[in-house]
Amino acid sequence: MHIHILGVCGTFMGGLAVLARQLGHQVSGSDQNVYPPMSTQLEQQGIRLLHGYRPENLDPAPDLVVIGNALSRGNPEVEAVLNRGLPYLSGPEWLREYVLQDRHVIGIAGTHGKTTTTSMTAWLLEAAGLVPGFLVGGVPLNFGVSARLGGGRHFVVEADEYDTAFFDKRSKFVHYRPRTAILNNLEYDHADIFPDLAAIQKQFHHLVRTVPGNGLIVHPTDDTALKETLAQGCWTAQETTAIGAEADWRADLLRADGGRFRVRYRGEEIGEVNWELTGKHNVANALSALAAARHAGVDPVRAVTALRTFRNVRRRMEVFAEVNGITLYDDFAHHPTAIRTTLDGLRARVGSARIVAVLEPRSNTMRLGVHADQLAGALEAADESLIYQPPNLGWDVRDHLGNAASIRVMEDIGEIVAELGRVARPGDHLVFMSNGGFGGIHALAAEALRNM
Repeated sequence: MHIHILGVCGTFMGGLAVLARQLGHQVSGSDQNVYPPMSTQLEQQGIRLLHGYRPENLDPAPDLVVIGNALSRGNPEVEAVLNRGLPYLSGPEWLREYVLQDRHVIGIAGTHGKTTTTSMTAWLLEAAGLVPGFLVGGVPLNFGVSARLGGGRHFVVEADEYDTAFFDKRSKFVHYRPRTAILNNLEYDHADIFPDLAAIQKQFHHLVRTVPGNGLIVHPTDDTALKETLAQGCWTAQETTAIGAEADWRADLLRADGGRFRVRYRGEEIGEVNWELTGKHNVANALSALAAARHAGVDPVRAVTALRTFRNVRRRMEVFAEVNGITLYDDFAHHPTAIRTTLDGLRARVGSARIVAVLEPRSNTMRLGVHADQLAGALEAADESLIYQPPNLGWDVRDHLGNAASIRVMEDIGEIVAELGRVARPGDHLVFMSNGGFGGIHALAAEALRNM
């Protein structure tokens, strides 16, 4: 079968392309932004990439077109698909029909931590010899790829609440029908498609409705929005998680930065984890992954042991350079809660060493200014913060910082790089936070620091 994918260079759609190739299909795809590393990865898989969206990309006609949720009516290639009557599906529909059918699906949902927890769960199953399939919205360092079919009956999928396609406005995750569902947390996000938190809770409850009675739902004890969602009706067994409090899965910190902790399951000590990750949020992610792995048949003691070798995901506090005694991190955090927990975790790890946060407000929700008043508080753990004010942001960051003297706003990436070159000194930790490429600032900053 020849499958053509619209929006193929997105992380999710690129993962689908890899899975389709592993199933033996001929795969091509088009995208407006075709550039490394995604383009290189796809071409190495034998996937033909086409630059731009044009009707002629559909010649000769593919057997099936899979349409990404970034595309809408008016796109010339979408219009050609409709006008020619070509068969088409959304990405989540294709995944359900061609990959997830007859698999034990483990779905990881939540506002924060989906990518890390999905990667972690896949690694626990892999270490136990279950050879899971997976689809992750990032590249797990333990695997080096974002998707694979796997050789076992389990498939671990990052269950995103974003909408499915221009013709299906339900959240992606309602298509996956997990047998094991992790609900990590729930906050207001994706302001471009959800008017309020209640709208997101409605979609999460749609997910809850799809989990079978003999399945499992894992969630923290202290998340009010999730409690409200589950109170709407739940027909599935539940297991809870907590740090330093009673729950089915409990973690007790043995180091303040979350780098070492003890795990208990229903009061019984399972073991200790000593790993390279930081932050309470990652400890919480670990508890969820342990619960899901146990439901998939992994011995908890074995799973705890496997956590010690988990290496996280690219762009999740990934050290990309160490220059003249200065450590540079690349992080995906773009929601105030994620920014705060990431910096708190680093602060607990480095003590009094100086932290400089460099933030690009790039997500759709950030660009709408929904979380503008929370930015200053989210950056409190940093000694100094530089926020990039892009020319088309639509609101002025300076108007929402109050009296935060440690935060400066700059309108030019080159200016930020020059400032880092002036102020950074050995022993500093520089954290670059963005859900995009941030104008190539990572390489620019590393080079500036080498020449300081």
